[in-house]
Amino acid sequence: MITRHLIPLFKKDLDKLTEEINLYPREEQLWKVLEGTANSGGNLCLHLTGNLQHFIGAVLGDSGYVRNRDAEFRVKNVPRDKLLEDIETTKAVVTDTLEQLSKNDLQKDYLLPVFDEKMNTGHFLIFLLSHLNYHIGQINYHRRIVTGAS
Repeated sequence: MITRHLIPLFKKDLDKLTEEINLYPREEQLWKVLEGTANSGGNLCLHLTGNLQHFIGAVLGDSGYVRNRDAEFRVKNVPRDKLLEDIETTKAVVTDTLEQLSKNDLQKDYLLPVFDEKMNTGHFLIFLLSHLNYHIGQINYHRRIVTGAS
């Protein structure tokens, strides 16, 4: 089943997110918005944890998580320790939820409309993994520019 492949990939990428957040030498650098960009590394981290906790945890796992997507981009100066805690919580929620999904669950249409079209749950999980990777790349690039590191 695809979840046995997705679980280690989500874990690996959430570990990479943790690594990126830890590589900012100073917390205030997480929140710097670069000219020509819309988001800081910190806000992208909030967005990723909110996205996964909502679409996987709340929708598929009935975790009770309530998402505030606007706040993911509006809130600033969340302490690094809180971001790291959120990543660990997200990793646990994603793992626990995916472990509970059956082959039948993955073949069903995802419970919410996505891009105004029907998409099965397995396909949507692959999309979520791709979305996670896309934003981790943005965070990596943001960090290297803000810190002058490679």
